[in-house]
Amino acid sequence: MALQPAIGLLELTSIARGIVAADAMAKRAPVRLLQSQTICPGKYLILVGGDEDPVREAMEVGVHYAGAYLVDRLIIANLHAQVIPALAAVQPLAGLDAVGVIETFSVAATVVAADAACKAADVTLIEVRLGNGLGGKAYVTMSGEQFSVEASLAAGVAAVESGLVVRSELIPAPHVELGRALL
Repeated sequence: MALQPAIGLLELTSIARGIVAADAMAKRAPVRLLQSQTICPGKYLILVGGDEDPVREAMEVGVHYAGAYLVDRLIIANLHAQVIPALAAVQPLAGLDAVGVIETFSVAATVVAADAACKAADVTLIEVRLGNGLGGKAYVTMSGEQFSVEASLAAGVAAVESGLVVRSELIPAPHVELGRALL
């Protein structure tokens, strides 16, 4: 299982304060600013990556600057290597076997679910969609052999804080048209 260094994620209710926090985080520690963007409904998402100590340092300053506008925060050390490409929807996928979907009420919950799902079984993440055009919800899609997808769904759902999972679904044999839509 290939692991990456750590990631840190902040979700804020203020776009302006989110931009300020992202700048302060990038200036404070040697981290990569992986995402710094608006998400629905009118929130701001910051995602940084790098070695664990710098990510923690950047997150500390980000939380400080976020202040009362902080909605959620997350640090994952040893992130599974598939999560970052799936966030950018650039994960290579040769074909489609069984499909699993985990939908959550929180951006951070979906990242946690995606990481846990990849670590639990041999699946390929298709996409991790974070809050854009989704009313603040987020979801992860994955593919693999049915038993692997089932195990990954169970692990992803179990890793998420109670009450934040909207639904998880398994499609054992997706139609060709669905495959085209997901790929």
